[in-house]
Amino acid sequence: MNTPITVQYKINAPIDKIWEALTDKNEMKSWYFDIKDFELEVGKIFNFYEPGGENKYHHQGEILEILPNQKLKHTWSYPDFSDLKTTVTWELQPEDNGTLVKLTHEEIENFKELGEGFSRENFTGGWNSIVGQSLKEYLEK
Repeated sequence: MNTPITVQYKINAPIDKIWEALTDKNEMKSWYFDIKDFELEVGKIFNFYEPGGENKYHHQGEILEILPNQKLKHTWSYPDFSDLKTTVTWELQPEDNGTLVKLTHEEIENFKELGEGFSRENFTGGWNSIVGQSLKEYLEK
């Protein structure tokens, strides 16, 4: 079953402020991950590790699509564990004095052989925490 994970939250901030938080590596490290090699350009590859300094999980992404202030789409993979990739899409829409932020993570089943740490439940919880708490609190402060 290839059902994407979808999380969405209304954030009380203008689209351009949210876009900057999603695409500026200096902003990202305040609420998301420290992605030193992130460049907002289709085809660019970026790498990062989970916070905390353990560096157990090398994450890698490649930017697939950019629609400024609307959509950012990139791959999401763990090259140390698997050659398979998934796709993450961030979409922004204006909504009642704020912005609806929708995140869709597709092909999550590609990671099912990697164990419990890569389960649908873990990703769903992680994205809800990242979008619904970290990003929301960062932008609404």
